[in-house]
Amino acid sequence: MEGLIALSRGIDRLNEFVGKSVSWLILVSIVVSAGNAIIRKAFNESSNAWLELQWYLFGAAFLLAAAYTLKQNEHIRIDIVYGRWSRRVQHWIDLIGHLLFLMPFTLLMVYYLVPYVLRSYGSGEMSTNAGGLIIWPAKAMLLAGFLLLALQGISEIIKKIAVMTGRLEDPTPFEPTHPPLEMEVESEEARR
Repeated sequence: MEGLIALSRGIDRLNEFVGKSVSWLILVSIVVSAGNAIIRKAFNESSNAWLELQWYLFGAAFLLAAAYTLKQNEHIRIDIVYGRWSRRVQHWIDLIGHLLFLMPFTLLMVYYLVPYVLRSYGSGEMSTNAGGLIIWPAKAMLLAGFLLLALQGISEIIKKIAVMTGRLEDPTPFEPTHPPLEMEVESEEARR
């Protein structure tokens, strides 16, 4: 199990680095958007390439940060329902969700995206818009995002099993973000 925990830590470090790095793509996207708007208004000039670059940058940030978001335990869930359960039940819910939903979906996406990206790259696929960019980098971001998400799914499964068997301290203890839920959880714990 120690080897798997080390693997999990390596995956976590990778996604931590990628997640924090791609956050800068949002700033670059804003600068490109502002520059494009200024040039369009001031000089009546524009290019589809600038619009597509904005889309590429924002899409890359979103896709490549998905695994980081999972690592930080920040994906959307229904806290009002999830928070009613004990932490042990929450771990089981997360583990079953990762095994039955996250992993099959991400692995299926990787399976279908590999030939999709390779075909696009091999053909030199270009945007159908005049002056547009090449398409394969955007498709490659899809593949990279799902690969990172699948890796983080593996890391989360390893961590859940390690936490549930007492081999690892809970790295993301559940903290309700809604005050009424916090009071209800506290009153529930007081009754136990």
